[in-house]
Amino acid sequence: MFAAYYCQLQVIVEVHRESLRRTSSARVLPMPTAKQERQVAIREIISARAIASQEELRQLLAERGWDVTQSTLSRDMRDLGVARLATGSGVRYTTAEAAAPSGDRATLASILPQFFARLDSVREFIVVRTRIAGAQPIAEAIDAEDSPDVLGTIAGENTILVICRSDAARERVARRLVGMARR
Repeated sequence: MFAAYYCQLQVIVEVHRESLRRTSSARVLPMPTAKQERQVAIREIISARAIASQEELRQLLAERGWDVTQSTLSRDMRDLGVARLATGSGVRYTTAEAAAPSGDRATLASILPQFFARLDSVREFIVVRTRIAGAQPIAEAIDAEDSPDVLGTIAGENTILVICRSDAARERVARRLVGMARR
């Protein structure tokens, strides 16, 4: 009798082990974090209406159940590449994606005038200063153009290092960037 129970127990243990093997090899998608969900809410609010201040955005988030501090909101906005821009109807927050003409990746011509502050250069290097949170979208747009004059870019929050192939290439790129920024 004991032998029969023992055999049944072995079968149950083996079935359980096989079940564990199958579930551990299955791909489990990570659950979104509260930060990710909050940032999705921020994007939705900014794309749906003109927001003129962080306090206004914070209150709209509170209406959706997100009670955040100003510092948390500032970090989220920096992470999302949100910038405060002057428009014809006043100031508002926007993202590089919202500035894109067709919803695709923003083109350099469409975002450079909004974020550009100044440009300096030396040798094969150009340093572009932007408004806060403007460096990443501009650097991505420069890289997306795949110019033969540009080796690559490195971007922080408001500064971009553009590395050119030569001094002559630097002159062409700098002239083009300044020209686009003044449009």
